[in-house]
Amino acid sequence: MAPELIDLIVTGVWETLYMTLVSTAIAYVLGIPLGVILYVTDAKGIRPNRPVNLIVGTVVNILRSVPFLILLVMILPFTRLVVGTTIGSTATIVPLVVAAAPYVARMVESSLKEVDPGVVEAARAMGSSVPQMIVKVFLPEAKPSLLVGAAISLATILGYSAMAGFVGGGGLGAIAINYGYYRYQFDVMLVTVILLVIIVQIFQEGGLALVRKLDKRLR
Repeated sequence: MAPELIDLIVTGVWETLYMTLVSTAIAYVLGIPLGVILYVTDAKGIRPNRPVNLIVGTVVNILRSVPFLILLVMILPFTRLVVGTTIGSTATIVPLVVAAAPYVARMVESSLKEVDPGVVEAARAMGSSVPQMIVKVFLPEAKPSLLVGAAISLATILGYSAMAGFVGGGGLGAIAINYGYYRYQFDVMLVTVILLVIIVQIFQEGGLALVRKLDKRLR
């Protein structure tokens, strides 16, 4: 493989990590509050509110239902408005966040539902307010599940970032498509696929290792 291609692949790795990690971080900043709202306002939540739950749940479900490539193209004007361009790794972060935040919200909601009801009742008995219960009970108790969800989300967002290569996104996905697919360079395609698999495994195993370290129940 030519040195130029090696440099290109190294750059692609960094762009992929940049897109994935930044998108995941922003998606969790947006997704955690959405997930908390979905859990709290659920019929079996600590503060049931059907209208709010229905509105937030509908928006989340609609965004989750749109295939990523279609969503990416559909919000190109919004992407241009936010970052000033529609191509490159930074531009790809916008649709990645829009696609990932609803996914994260459902992951967070699912994690919160795993919290022991006995712990919730104990917090209620002590007179804890809803914000206190969220910050001091639900999120800490759901931490292992949230971390596993984060590892899964990272792998999912990484897959989305690779698909963005079809419409001018950066990273390993763009290299695989532009060189491996359009130019029939199978060796480039193989290398990018192997690197993507390695990155996913690192994210997943790192997340699980962190869970085992933080949660004594899994040791």
